[in-house]
Formats: sequence, C-alpha cells, structure tokens
Amino acid sequence: MKMRTIKIIALACLLTPIVAGAQEARLKLPEFKSLAGKATESVNISLSPWLLHMAGAFIDDKDADSVTTKQLLAGIKAIEIRSYHFATDFAYSAADIDGVRSQLSGPGWNQLMQVHHRDKSEDVDMYVLIENNVTKGFALITSQPREFTIINIVGSINVDDLPKLENHLHLNLPKIAEAQASLLM
Repeated sequence: MKMRTIKIIALACLLTPIVAGAQEARLKLPEFKSLAGKATESVNISLSPWLLHMAGAFIDDKDADSVTTKQLLAGIKAIEIRSYHFATDFAYSAADIDGVRSQLSGPGWNQLMQVHHRDKSEDVDMYVLIENNVTKGFALITSQPREFTIINIVGSINVDDLPKLENHLHLNLPKIAEAQASLLM
C-alpha cells in the first residue's frame, strides 16, 4: 500500500508542471456587482460556446465577409465583456482592475500593447495568450477616470478580426485605434 501511495505522489509531482504550464485563456472576471450599482451604464456579456455557435448559425453565408466571420466564430470558445461608466471620476478603485491584470502575468500571456497617460489617468493594455505558436486567448483592459472595460476572448483570434466580430455580433467594443490615439495626444 505504501508503494502505491508513493507512486501516486510521484506521478502527481511529475504532472503538476504540465498542468500548471497550460495557462488558462479564460480569465476569472469578477461580476463587479457593487460597481454595477454605482455605474450610470454597465455591460456584462458572457457568450458561451453554445451561444457563439447559435450566433454563427444566423449569419448569412451569401457574402464573403459573413463567411469569414463565421469561420472566425468557429475558433472562438467564449467571450466575456465587463464595461462600466460612472458619473464621477474614480468611482472604482485601481484594485478592481489590478486583480484581472495580475492574471495576465502568467506564462504564455504576452503584452502586445500598453499605453499609459498619467495626466489623463488613462490606460490601455492588450494581451494575447500564445501556446505552441497558436493564439489561445485575447484580453483588453481600458481604463479612464469615469469608465473601464475588460474584454476576454477565449480561442483563436487575430486582433485585426475584432471589428468583424463587433459588427456581426453587435458588440460595443472600444475602438482600439481610437483609444491608442487619444492616449498619445
């Protein structure tokens, strides 16, 4: 019996690095219930694989752009969006966002872009999770004194494909180029 226990422990020790190395693309996004009550506008979207499949079923296959979008959806497993707008500056704390941002420091996550404007208290952070040279996830965090948005896409996605996804699913994603341009001014 002791030998079997030792083998199980040894196997668990050997497998732990493998399991730990496989980074999860789905972030643990808080519900932000306390912030939703303070917000003048809040968006909480969670699209599961089944819902994404259903959305793809309603896309018309007659034009090339729609076919491309349908193929894009086939690579996506989930979409999570949290967005909050407030009537006053700093109605939320940096800790609310830092808890999500800390998840993006794990293995596999690569920061594509970080734009910080200290005077305006504006930040844009864009990350991608790459595993075996394949994109497995995408994360975008934008924050300003009166608003913040967190987007997490699980699955294979190209940043250039985000506008297509936004149009066909009628999502209100922040304009990345506009956010980047406003921070650089």
